[in-house]
Parts: sequence; C-alpha cells; structure tokens
Amino acid sequence: MSDMPDSLPYWILGAVALFWFVGAYNRIVRLRSAALQAYAALDAALVRQLDFVQARVAEAPPAQAVTEGAPADASLQAAAGQLVTLLAATRLKPLDPAGIAALATALHVMLGAWQRLHPDAVVSFDADGTLSRPAPLAARDDAAAGSAPIAWPEPSAAAEIARNQFNLAVAQYNAAIAQFPALLVAWIMQLRPAAPLR
Repeated sequence: MSDMPDSLPYWILGAVALFWFVGAYNRIVRLRSAALQAYAALDAALVRQLDFVQARVAEAPPAQAVTEGAPADASLQAAAGQLVTLLAATRLKPLDPAGIAALATALHVMLGAWQRLHPDAVVSFDADGTLSRPAPLAARDDAAAGSAPIAWPEPSAAAEIARNQFNLAVAQYNAAIAQFPALLVAWIMQLRPAAPLR
C-alpha cells in the first residue's frame, strides 16, 4: 500500500490553479487601480480647465453680453454646466464606457464653444506635454484613433498629459482582461473593459 493518497495530484493541481487565479486577479486589480488613479489625475486636470473657462466667462464685461457673442457665451455656460454634471457622475464609475463617452462628448462641446468665443486662446499639447500648434478642433482627421491632441483653454499641458496617462492605463487594463487565461478571471469576477477619453 502506498503512503501517498490517490487524490494528492488533484490537491496539487487545485493549489496551483488557486495560486494562479489569485495572481491573475491581483494583476488585473492592480491595473484597474492604476486606471482609477489615472482618472483621478485626469479629473483634477479637467476641473482646472473648467475653472479656467468659468473664471473667464465670469470676467466677461456686461457690454459684451448685449452684442452678438451672447448666444456663444450662453452655449459655453451651458456646456460648462453639463461638463460639471458629467464629471460628478463619472467620478462614481470612472471606468464605465458610457460615462466616459458622455464625458468626452460634453468636453468636446465645451471646448468647441470656447474656441468659437476665443479662437486665439486655445493651446494644444502633445501627449508628452510639448507644445503642438496649430490646434483647430474641426480638423481632427485622426481623432477616432485618439492620437490627435485636444486644444485646451488653459495654457497648461497637465490636461493632455493626464488624458494620455489615463488612456494608457485603460489600454493596459483592457489588454490584461482580454488575454486568454486572465479572461476567465475577469469573467468570473465580472470585470468589464473600460473606455479611453477621446
């Protein structure tokens, strides 16, 4: 009679599978946490851009409100209000693709309204923070690919750098949950893909 029970190989196989599952889950959670932290930096940069726009709108002289710039000014205020609402909603679920898509739409609407009011007061930066000019919002052929820089109202590269870091963190997280063995862990733990901010 053998000293080793017949079920020992199954226990070893079960322990290896459990350790693999825990390791894969920890990796996915670490990447998800990195995406959430990148969103927090992006949120702070977007709030700063929004504060800059709202301060400039508040500084506008009352005589300008009577001229033909009033509809554009009202659309900028409405777009900024919508962006404030969507930023608050997106903070609850930063990796929700529908929330990020709505946030991107509201952001582009506000930036378009800003550019119509102040066409010379937009600055575009590359993903690494270097200045990239000219920056027309209408001529973005590769915007669907996400490689086109956004023209920002505040002359600071922080928003573009934070957007790029968030998009990279989301891409790494999505790649991790799409790989075959980790795909099973993501399915079991109900981890869904996230969307970048385009």
